[in-house]
Amino acid sequence: MSTTIERGPAGAADAPTTRAMTVPDGQPPRSRRASSTSRIGRAPRGVVVLKWAVIAIAIGFTLLPILYLVTMSFKSPDDILSTRILPSRIAWENWASAFEQAPVLVYLRNSLIAAAIAAVVALAVAIPANFAMARLRTGGSRSMALIVSAYVAPPIVAVIPLFMLVRTAGLMDNVIGLGLIEGLMVTPVAVWLLDGFFRGIPEEIDEAAQIDGCGPVRTLVRIVLPLVAPGVVAVAIIAFILVYNDFLIPLMLTQSTASQTLPVGIALMQGGREVMFGQMAAASLTGMIPVYLLALFLQRWLVGGLTQGSIK
Repeated sequence: MSTTIERGPAGAADAPTTRAMTVPDGQPPRSRRASSTSRIGRAPRGVVVLKWAVIAIAIGFTLLPILYLVTMSFKSPDDILSTRILPSRIAWENWASAFEQAPVLVYLRNSLIAAAIAAVVALAVAIPANFAMARLRTGGSRSMALIVSAYVAPPIVAVIPLFMLVRTAGLMDNVIGLGLIEGLMVTPVAVWLLDGFFRGIPEEIDEAAQIDGCGPVRTLVRIVLPLVAPGVVAVAIIAFILVYNDFLIPLMLTQSTASQTLPVGIALMQGGREVMFGQMAAASLTGMIPVYLLALFLQRWLVGGLTQGSIK
């Protein structure tokens, strides 16, 4: 059984001509526009396959160095010298030897303390500086370029002046002093990254705060700072990672095991006649764990903060 549906009176000169269509009983007529829209909205299968292939390649290149460290940490010295891709046997002794021959946990603790202090110092300087430049129009239009230019020069240029200043201040071979110096060195990056967050806030908010009787300090603490909180967290994570991975400044400003950081400790893991590559790989993987956990738990803040700062 079927039903024929026609539209428009037959023989009418001014009526639009329509096409008759046969619809099975119990089924409404399908909209040709809806079916064509669904076909247009769906991406071709080749595009989907290409997208996932690109994602897989990017993930592979990202994980390749980590997988190489994992395989090296379980290789014997003979396997490392023979350039084998996979170990012939699982050398568990590399992990035990890494913690026996070097205080890896002490190095890790020093790195975490120095990086945390540096992130706090950088934000303590960058937040008021960005508020003054972006909201109070202080410093002129070239102040940001001058601040960023301090980070352009290689760190080796400032090693000797920093060494003299740190020794004069009595902060040599000290984790707290190292964190203070690293925080001041990473401050230009924090100022540059926070600039987009502060300038993205509408000026009407500041005007409303002034009408309510808020001064500059209260406006920063009560109004502006909660709005840029995702950006502050993102910048803190970036500053933490930069200091955590730094090698040159800790090498020059620390001398004893009690204050040396993990990158310096890994560089010093050398035997009498050979470099302990397996132990160095094990120590490196141990040092990656805190940073990966930090990025994992704060991923929402990091991605949200960077996305917010890129939109003005």
